[in-house]
Amino acid sequence: MAAVSILQSEDQFLCAICLDVFTDPVSTPCGHNFCKDCITEHWNTSDQELCPMCKKVFNTRPELHVNTFISEMVAQFRQHQLIDPVENLEGRMCTKHNKPLELFCKTDQTCVCMLCTVFDHKMHDVVPLKEGYEGKKAELGKTGAEIQQMIQKRRLKIQEIKHSVDLSEEDADREIAEGVQVFTSLKESVERGLNELISTIKEKQKTTEKQAKAFIKELEQEISELMKRSTEVEQLSCSEDHLHLLQSVQSLNIQQPPPTKDWTEVSVRPSSYEGTVVKAVVQLEETLSKEMKKLLEAELKRVQQYAVDVTLDPDTAHPKLILSDDGKQVNLGDVRKNLPDNPERFSYRVCVLGKQSFSSDRFYFEVQVKGKTEWTLGVVRESIKRKGSITLSPQNGFWTIALRDGNKYEAAADPSVLLSLKSPPQKVGVFVDYEEGLVSFYDVDAAAFIYSFTGCSFTEKLFPFFHTGNNYGGKNSAPLIISPVRVN
Repeated sequence: MAAVSILQSEDQFLCAICLDVFTDPVSTPCGHNFCKDCITEHWNTSDQELCPMCKKVFNTRPELHVNTFISEMVAQFRQHQLIDPVENLEGRMCTKHNKPLELFCKTDQTCVCMLCTVFDHKMHDVVPLKEGYEGKKAELGKTGAEIQQMIQKRRLKIQEIKHSVDLSEEDADREIAEGVQVFTSLKESVERGLNELISTIKEKQKTTEKQAKAFIKELEQEISELMKRSTEVEQLSCSEDHLHLLQSVQSLNIQQPPPTKDWTEVSVRPSSYEGTVVKAVVQLEETLSKEMKKLLEAELKRVQQYAVDVTLDPDTAHPKLILSDDGKQVNLGDVRKNLPDNPERFSYRVCVLGKQSFSSDRFYFEVQVKGKTEWTLGVVRESIKRKGSITLSPQNGFWTIALRDGNKYEAAADPSVLLSLKSPPQKVGVFVDYEEGLVSFYDVDAAAFIYSFTGCSFTEKLFPFFHTGNNYGGKNSAPLIISPVRVN
C-alpha cells in the first residue's frame, strides 16, 4: 500500500522547471518547490523574481531554504530507484524517459519507469517490479504445470496409440494365422477332392479298357481260328482228287465255320461320367460348409467379447408397448397408455430404443425373437424421426433387419434385400464396429451369419432399436427379450 501511495503522489517529487526529481529542493514563500539551482538560474535569467508555478511576483528575491521534508522524501524516492549492476543496462531503461524500468503496469502488462506512471500510466494498476515478477512467475509456474500436464497426456496418448497398434498387430497376426489355417484346409480339401475325382475317372477308364482288351483278345482268337479254317477250305478247293476232297469235307465238317460268339449285341460303351464331377463338388461343398461353420463360430465368439448391457428406455417407448420392470423385455399391449408425448417417444411405429448410446469402438447385444412372426432389430442414429410414418433405411439413420409374415426375412437397405436363411433364428446377435462403419447380424444358436451393412458413415450416437410388430390377434404376442450373452 505504501508503494502505491508513493506512486500516486510521484509528481510531488518532480521539479516543475527541469521536470526531474528534485535536487536540493527549496520552497518559495508561496509554497512551491523547485531545485535550488533551477529556481536560482530561472531568476538570474528573468527580469523579475516571480514563481514559475503561480506567477506571484516578489519585490525582492526571497531567501531560499531547503525543504527538509521534501529532501527526505526525495532521498527515499531516489533510494527506491537504485538497481543492482546488470549487463545490458540500456535494455532495462525506459526508452521514453531514460529511467530504470522498475515498475510493472498490470493494466497494460508492460514494464514502466517512475515517470511513465505520472503520464501515460497515471490511472493504471502499477506495482513494484518485484511484485509483478512474483505474480508473473506464479502464473508461469501454473502455465508450466499445465503444459507439463498436456505433455503427459499426450505421452499417455502416444502410449495408448502404440498399445492399440500392438493389439491391432496381434489381431492381424491371429487373423492371418486363422485365415492361413482355414484356407490351407480348404486348399487341401479341394486338392483331395480333385485327386479323388481324377482317380475315379481313371478307374472307370481302366475298367472300360480292360473290358475292351478282353473282347479284342477273344475276337482275335476267333479270327485266328477262322483264318485257319479259311486256309483249309482254300487248300481243299484247289485239290483235283475227287475222292480226297469229298472225304475231307465229310470227315472234317469243313463246310461249317468253327464255333464262334455272336458279337451282334456285344459292344464297349464309353464310361459314364455324368454326376461324377457334381458329386465331387457336392462333397467339397459339404466340406466347405463345415469349415465355414467353424469359421463363423470363431467369428461369433470374437464379436461376443464386445457384449454390452442394454436396457430399454421407457421415455422412447410407443404408448402401446409394455416394458418389463428390469427393462429387458417388450411386447405390444392392446391399450394405448396416456404418456407424455416427449420428443424422444415414438408416436406411430411401435418401437423403443435402448437407454445406452454408443459413439465409438465396438459393441454387441443379443435379442430373443422366439415365437414371433414379425419383428425388426438393429441400431439407429440419435437424430432419427420418431413421429408419424417412418421409412427404415440407412439414409434415414436405420440399420435393421426384419421378419415379415412369419417367414420373410429382409434387410432394410435401399432397396431392401431379401434374406435366404436355412432356419428361422431364435436369437439374433447384433454387432457394431463404429469406426469401421459395420453393422452385422448373426443367428446365435446356429452360429450363422445373417447380413452386414458395410461402409456406413457414423457421425452421431447410435442406439439399439427394437420393433415388436403388430399382434395379429395374438399370433405375434411373444415379447422381444434382451438376453445375456453367453459365449459358446
